[in-house]
Amino acid sequence: MYLLAFVGACVLVAMAPGVSTAIILRQTVRAGRGSGLAATLGNEIGILLWGLAAAFGLSALLVASQLAYDIMRVTGAAVLVVMGAQALWQARKGAHTADAGPVPEGEALPGLRAPFLAGLGTCLANPKAAVFAMSFLPQFVPAGQNVTVTLVTLAVVWVAVDLVWYGLLVWAVAKAREWLGRPVVKRRLEQVSGVVLIGLGVRMAVESR
Repeated sequence: MYLLAFVGACVLVAMAPGVSTAIILRQTVRAGRGSGLAATLGNEIGILLWGLAAAFGLSALLVASQLAYDIMRVTGAAVLVVMGAQALWQARKGAHTADAGPVPEGEALPGLRAPFLAGLGTCLANPKAAVFAMSFLPQFVPAGQNVTVTLVTLAVVWVAVDLVWYGLLVWAVAKAREWLGRPVVKRRLEQVSGVVLIGLGVRMAVESR
């Protein structure tokens, strides 16, 4: 029963909009399904690393060190603000692939490394992800179970649920790219994503633990 409850909680967490959703949606709209899935993979590797850190007690070191936490918080905020500024700049100049129309599905998509690193980097640079993993996962460890093994298992399940949810999200957005990829619409989406990313970055910078 604890596993079913955990899966349900993971679904609710995945569905809540946040930094990961913004990054994955932006990459999907900009460059198609492959880019969105690359960003998703990067994000989930980051989630898995934070989950493993919680399982082995490493994230507790981050929580205990205010300096380390603040450095990560400011770095993560800076990354989000820069990405948001880039989105606004691209929307203003129109100098991106939307001007040529959406990339047909099935066609090779160059530069998947960049969206992968965007997903991975924003997750690893977010100290709240570490704090959340350390507070979220232990709640579902049954009494009498091996804590480390159970936490590792829960981290893997968490990533699996995320992959399913974001995979469906990427698929749905990719299906709508014919309309979303129109230059005018795409510029508006870049503007919205830019404002959202900057807002998330500012919030991360000013929020305390």
